[in-house]
Amino acid sequence: MFVAARSSRFGGRLGTGKDRAARSAPCDDETVQILLVEDDRRLAELIARRLRSEGHRTEIREDGRAGLERAVVGDLDLAIVDVMLPELDGMSLTRSLRDAGVLTPVLMLTARDAVDDRVNGLRSGADDYLVKPFAFDELLARIDALGRRSRSTPGDVLVLDGVRVDRRARRVHVGDREIELTSKEFELLACLLDHRGQVLTRAQLKQLVWDFPFDAKTKVVDLYVHYLRRKLGPSGDIIRTVRGVGYAVGR
Repeated sequence: MFVAARSSRFGGRLGTGKDRAARSAPCDDETVQILLVEDDRRLAELIARRLRSEGHRTEIREDGRAGLERAVVGDLDLAIVDVMLPELDGMSLTRSLRDAGVLTPVLMLTARDAVDDRVNGLRSGADDYLVKPFAFDELLARIDALGRRSRSTPGDVLVLDGVRVDRRARRVHVGDREIELTSKEFELLACLLDHRGQVLTRAQLKQLVWDFPFDAKTKVVDLYVHYLRRKLGPSGDIIRTVRGVGYAVGR
């Protein structure tokens, strides 16, 4: 887990005196409320101590079920979740959060660096993925980025099964890969995510996305759903066809 001594990687020296004084204390706006779910107590305490020294409020849970119970309460900016956990593994924890509609960003930690593991973690709903051992400065950079996302205006960021839509920036990511969408493709995806779990008819989508005042005889919805699925790749499966009715995402 650890990389020793003078390396800036996690598990190196904590830094004191001039090293610590050289860092400016974060202002209140930069403080992040973090839940750390890690069953290795020594590692968890070390991570938490480092995060607190940076001014971030950090809570620890040592098993997946306890982590899930805390995360669903809300009031978190970020959850850092280990993959291998007792009671409930990290991927199942994250999937349960997303199924419950909890959009708190999740940074997944793991000792496994296989591509399939990273892909599965992101598809479970994680927003980022960090392999142990890692540089502490990299962890901080990722926390800063995810913390900024979580403080966006509610509804600005929509997430489902690894697909993230940022309305403010008009950007779409599948895992760590950015997807280029046209304006109408973006609006259609955002509309479907806005109505997660609800079946939208083609007529409704035409009105909501294209502002057609009536059910115009056009297959524009089917065509754009095809475009979206192709661009999203395997994650395009989040868009379900409801035969004879329309489309939906989520359950």
